[in-house]
Amino acid sequence: MSENFFDPPEAPPTARHRKHAPALNIWNALQNVIIVAVISATLFTMWTPANLFSNQLLDRMLVGLQTNPTPITAYPTVTPSPRPRIGIVAGHSGNDSGSVCSDGLTEVSVNLKIATMVQQLLLNQGFSVDLLQEKDPRLFEYTGLVLVSIHNDSCDYVNDQATGFKVAVSTVNPVATRADRLEACMIQRYHAATGLINRPNTITPDMLEYHVFNEIYNQTPAAIIETGFLNLDRQFLTEHTDRVAKGVADGILCFVRNENVNIPKPTPTNAP
Repeated sequence: MSENFFDPPEAPPTARHRKHAPALNIWNALQNVIIVAVISATLFTMWTPANLFSNQLLDRMLVGLQTNPTPITAYPTVTPSPRPRIGIVAGHSGNDSGSVCSDGLTEVSVNLKIATMVQQLLLNQGFSVDLLQEKDPRLFEYTGLVLVSIHNDSCDYVNDQATGFKVAVSTVNPVATRADRLEACMIQRYHAATGLINRPNTITPDMLEYHVFNEIYNQTPAAIIETGFLNLDRQFLTEHTDRVAKGVADGILCFVRNENVNIPKPTPTNAP
């Protein structure tokens, strides 16, 4: 066939071309090595610890890498101080029923209801309040801001004057002025809350010599209150227990907060 219809085949590489090919390959490889080296050096220069990490994180890491790192000062945890303590005795509870009315109402049930409400009122004011039974073992050497025992008088009808409340305080405490102040606070605040009349002439020897007075720590001020008579005052005691409890709680708060109160002066007696 004629060569005019086809391109001539490429001539094989000459000897001169084959001699220069290895030199070009070596130069290209060397260029690649140099480029990689320059790039690597640049990257390592940029990637210093100061650039990779914040100062705070770097400081923590450096401290952790030290052989004997400086200990971090540990501050003690602040614990709250114990709250002031008040004792409330629910008269006759855990021991006996106290007075029992003809329809089955018991003094202890009334006492316990009042005492529980007094406890809650004082808790709401930030105090720690112990609700105690009549012969509670915790009464031995009991220490607190004050202790008050709640009782009520007889269910029996005595006369039309057998209504109202009465308060007796411990005379064991060597500081007599504290007893006087506690008595005044209880009487005046209870009367203000309830409107009931104070009947000091009906205080019994059992109240004056109340056994709890000799069981608790002698520096703990203490009082016993009979909040009313379960005969003539029954309706008020059972239907307005919130006011009864408020009167007791207000008397306690008056004492522990050192509120203003009129303390009656003792009546002078003539020398024999």
